[in-house]
Amino acid sequence: MSPVQTRVAVDVGGTFTDICVFDDDTAAMRVEKVPSSVDPIDAVLDGVAKAGVDLQDVALFCHGTTVATNALITRRLPRAAMVTTEGFRDIIEIRRGTKEDLWDAYKDVAPPYVRRRDRYEVAERVDYAGEVLVPLDEDAAIKVVDVIRRKKVETVAVCFINAHANPANEQRMAEILREHLPKVRVTTSSEVLPEIFEHERFSTTTANAVLAPLVSGYVNRLSRNLKSDGYEGDLLILHSGGGVMTPKTVEKLAVRLSASGIAAGAIASRHIATLSGYPNAIGLDMGGTSTDISLVADGVLRTTKEWTVEYGYPICLPSIEVLTIGAGGGSLAWLDDAGALRNGPQSAGATPGPAAYGRGGLDPTNTDANLILGRLGAELINGGMSLDVVAAEAAIRKGVAEPLGLDVHEAANSVLRVANANMADAVRLISIRRGYDPREFVLVVFGGAGPLHGVDLARELSIPTVLVPPNPGITSALGCLLVDIQHDLSSMFLGRVDTVDPGDVESEFVKLEGEAYERLCTENVSDEDMHLLRSIDMRYVGQWRSISVPVNGRFEDFSGVVEAFHAEHAREHNFRRDSTPVEIYRLNVTAIGTVPKPELPRHEPVRSAPVASKTRTVWFQGDSGPCETPVYSRDSLLAGAVIEGPAIVEQLDSTTPIPPGAVAEVDAWLNLRITV
Repeated sequence: MSPVQTRVAVDVGGTFTDICVFDDDTAAMRVEKVPSSVDPIDAVLDGVAKAGVDLQDVALFCHGTTVATNALITRRLPRAAMVTTEGFRDIIEIRRGTKEDLWDAYKDVAPPYVRRRDRYEVAERVDYAGEVLVPLDEDAAIKVVDVIRRKKVETVAVCFINAHANPANEQRMAEILREHLPKVRVTTSSEVLPEIFEHERFSTTTANAVLAPLVSGYVNRLSRNLKSDGYEGDLLILHSGGGVMTPKTVEKLAVRLSASGIAAGAIASRHIATLSGYPNAIGLDMGGTSTDISLVADGVLRTTKEWTVEYGYPICLPSIEVLTIGAGGGSLAWLDDAGALRNGPQSAGATPGPAAYGRGGLDPTNTDANLILGRLGAELINGGMSLDVVAAEAAIRKGVAEPLGLDVHEAANSVLRVANANMADAVRLISIRRGYDPREFVLVVFGGAGPLHGVDLARELSIPTVLVPPNPGITSALGCLLVDIQHDLSSMFLGRVDTVDPGDVESEFVKLEGEAYERLCTENVSDEDMHLLRSIDMRYVGQWRSISVPVNGRFEDFSGVVEAFHAEHAREHNFRRDSTPVEIYRLNVTAIGTVPKPELPRHEPVRSAPVASKTRTVWFQGDSGPCETPVYSRDSLLAGAVIEGPAIVEQLDSTTPIPPGAVAEVDAWLNLRITV
């Protein structure tokens, strides 16, 4: 791919749409924020215009979106149908028979994305080995087509039992649907997820089917708008696996956009940590409603192959592992029936927002607590938004202080301690529970509210260093500029390593790589920009879950991958059983088409002591009481500047408290590196 000069990344959030513009010639980065709109495309185009971008000069446009996620959550979905093997239409409703909260008898799992009345059966059967026992009953298939036509269905999921072993019947059903209903979108499970386990395969396929018309329509409309305004390149859409897709691929795999927005922040946090010399990093993206936490070990983001937007309906395509909890600037502080202080997941949202916003909100939030304690100033966005301290104090006093017999500052401090405890527990889940010691990581905090809590969280977790990026509020948008085109392919391959022929494994890898090559070619990736990465999912015989092990080069024997599996199993589960037989579960190929990335400028550090612009009274965590604290403007801090706590660093989209005992230094990439 030829070098580019101007790159644009847009990240659409629930409250704001962030635009990041990078100029290769000058290495200058411009950022812009605009309110998100009902139709996200309006906010995207408004933001691009406000940033002063001429799309004729843009060579790369990348976009992270929450359209798919929001559609699944709100259930604003097109009319969909499912066609399945006779006797199996309730697979997606029976699920695994589990509940999110085992002890809550009144909380039901959400209904499937396709209603039972819209799930149809046809006679056909393939056995576990792929042998066709009963051919597709084409007369019954035609009758189903007639019903689907009368119901004006827009999209159909075809999910047959054991279609991963032999898709012949499933493909024939899809052909009949496309022949008789050319305007209806058809998705087959053998194309989306050719793997064992019917519920997971059916669930992923139905999610893809209901999203396909909505997401592909959105992406194609945005692409047409950009082209009409002068953009000549492909629109690149960030997907959950940490890569990007073109609109052509989105039409086939729309479900991969279900975690598009949160993946960008994880990618950016890895890049920021790597630049600063930290191969191990925990990313914490705290916005107005939620906090997204990711982990990088030895420069590699943790991924998962089973995740959900709603409990009970897994999406089994590779995704960056991001743990999301309801802790944000707008999260509500409340008392439970026992009188204990809680925080979130309920949120004041953007409207009415925290009491401090002066828009009618009356309930206490984290933002109100930070404002009362002086950690947050009375003005945001360079004076573009004023915060009401009196309203914040009234909310904290009524909701927390008076019921608990505390003064307003003690109450505000308690609100933040509970919020920090919730986030610390989430960090432990993604680190200690996975076999990682958080003390060996750097904490990268971003999002509008992340820097407010970073140092306190690090101290809670004994993490020695915190990194705050130059523009925390638009870090996720920056992540959109740091990704490659990526496709993840897999194939079931069950067998014990002591009985499987390595030549058969190599043949299956070659087959997967051929399909991967074709996909990259359709997205106009040149041969020199293609990279194919192999891995094998392995497990001990009798285990349910598997562990992925990388494969380098041509596969000729199992000795290396088996030892790697034992080592990884010991790291993640704290034990290994070398005498237990190991089996292969799945083969994977990740196809990467590299995209030119911006080279962030490096600034030569010059050690200096910056001058504070003002002071204000701040209550830091602990029992130190009020402290008259210098306030510094982030824009005035040069590389090498050193600030000793207590201090406050303010900028356009965030505020960073530096408590007593902590020391902050601006590094060569203008990150604020805080030794806690």
